[in-house]
Amino acid sequence: AAEEPAETGETFYENALAKARFGRSVGGQEWILGEDSGLEVEGLGGRPGIRSARYAGDHATDEENAQLLLAELAGIGTEGRRARYVSELVFLSPEGEEHRGTGRLEGLIAEEPRGKEGFGYDPVFVPEGETQTVAELGDEWKREHSHRAQAARALAQAVGEAAQPR
Repeated sequence: AAEEPAETGETFYENALAKARFGRSVGGQEWILGEDSGLEVEGLGGRPGIRSARYAGDHATDEENAQLLLAELAGIGTEGRRARYVSELVFLSPEGEEHRGTGRLEGLIAEEPRGKEGFGYDPVFVPEGETQTVAELGDEWKREHSHRAQAARALAQAVGEAAQPR
């Protein structure tokens, strides 16, 4: 099995950069993309944060992570259930230039899981302005509105601006 980059950063950006640098170390001098993302919940002081995929343990399933999150939020009102998905993309050019794109999707944690599309915390995350969870809204909605879609647009803009003559 191929080695994997260590996620030892304290932020999504630091982990995305580490992944890009790891890719550079094994992939040579090509364009390399690193990504890290997760969920931050107000009432939990920003947790699960960078531990989103391992919240209920290193080999936890999406369902186990979501159930732990819901258990920790039991009895917590709307303010404490405010949350955001965050995605950081880092693109390294062959010359070593770093381009960055950040995306955020604000919302609330639902009382219980709903919906079948998506993964991770999608069944318990209701985006701002919506009444359904991301898992109910579905993949087509995600392609346009998700934190990753926003990060990709921001990254494309950053790369485009860097390519402009100075």
